[in-house]
Amino acid sequence: MSTESLAAALARAGSPVELLRNLAFPPSTFPVRPEFTNWRSEQRSWLETCALLDQSHHMTDLFIEGPDALRLLSDLAVNTFANFGVGRAKQFVAVAPDGHLIGDAILFHLEEELFDLVGHPMVIDWVTFHVERGGYDAKVERDDNSIVRRSGPPRFYRYELQGPTAPALMEAVLGTTVPEVRFFSMTEFTVAGRRVHGLRHGMAGQPGFELFGPWEDGEAVLDALLRAGEDHGLVRVGSKAYSTANLGSGWVPAPLPAVFGDDPLLAEYRDWLPVTSVGSLGGSLDSPDIADYYLTPYDVGYGKTVKFDHDFVGREALERLAEAAPPRTKVTLVWDAEDVTAAVGSLYRPGPGAKYIEMPKARYATHHEDVVLKDGQRVGISLDCGYLANEREMVSLATVDTALAEPGTEVVVVWGERPVSAKPAVEDHVQVEIRATVAPCPYDARDTYRSR
Repeated sequence: MSTESLAAALARAGSPVELLRNLAFPPSTFPVRPEFTNWRSEQRSWLETCALLDQSHHMTDLFIEGPDALRLLSDLAVNTFANFGVGRAKQFVAVAPDGHLIGDAILFHLEEELFDLVGHPMVIDWVTFHVERGGYDAKVERDDNSIVRRSGPPRFYRYELQGPTAPALMEAVLGTTVPEVRFFSMTEFTVAGRRVHGLRHGMAGQPGFELFGPWEDGEAVLDALLRAGEDHGLVRVGSKAYSTANLGSGWVPAPLPAVFGDDPLLAEYRDWLPVTSVGSLGGSLDSPDIADYYLTPYDVGYGKTVKFDHDFVGREALERLAEAAPPRTKVTLVWDAEDVTAAVGSLYRPGPGAKYIEMPKARYATHHEDVVLKDGQRVGISLDCGYLANEREMVSLATVDTALAEPGTEVVVVWGERPVSAKPAVEDHVQVEIRATVAPCPYDARDTYRSR
């Protein structure tokens, strides 16, 4: 690879924390139109009518093909692959040898020996590395997101329909009853004369579909959806609103990949991985030990995903973790309105004031980790944060000591960095404490969301 390796960058910086806190890398961005109307109304659409979200440009696709493709994926994922036949999809979760998260993505089983892994680069890189190391009769083809793709359009278009009117809209566009499809299973539709793959999906407790197919068919399919949507309240959602969709659904989009351990496999990986693939670290957590920033599958609600019916990287470590009750639990934190207002208001008084809170998504680094306190003691990590117009609240996803995960528990989120890092998005500011209340996760549909 032409760019500096992670290993070389670490040798220059001296420590993982020093390197990542000062990398000039922004949070993941969505290279689509920011707003079609306004992000507040667009946020409301997936709960009130139907949202159309264009997923064609912001994720990376890794196509994995060959006789050993399934064995490769099984060797790297905590998931079971029993009964994972063609036409199924699942959340693919990978961990390091010590059991901490590398990342997650959505895995589509397209053909007998062909899979499509779709997500952020963290887990895509991990799978690619293992293919290139050898030992598998498989090959990969990578289709980067539209921010870094060298030329040309994506291989697939992807449109997501989510909301109460999504089933009726699909019936209108198909001209027939929508076939019964199990959650996270695929079927095929014909839209505007084009063959379309459809994944039965759900977001914020509402029904929906992810539709995808060859890029050259995308415009015709989109036009058909927009025409049918005129009678069903269809709202096109831009990148600002879409970036917050995970907050209500409870998905942590960018956990810090745990690639800095002493295992020889990780040392080899750091030599292979470009430093540009890791991303920056932001937030008030300021431990010098990079392990304090790591998360396990149990920390972020993936415990039910872990299955010990196969061998995989990190299995022994997760077996030890599974023997005891998980020490931390994923929750939603609802930030105190008065404290948030005071932090924003400090920008209008002589400074320095609080760290700027971007709307609607407040994350300002690739990986965001703020300290959560109870009675002055650190009890967890606040992760992704932003504003939900449906609730008129600032919230964050967090993992906290299990004893404090009961809804209604009061904690404190520390907002802002100390010392102030060199990231371009970080201005001179002071840390502030923002009171928060523990709430269920997922939050948007805390009474109706599909039990996981």
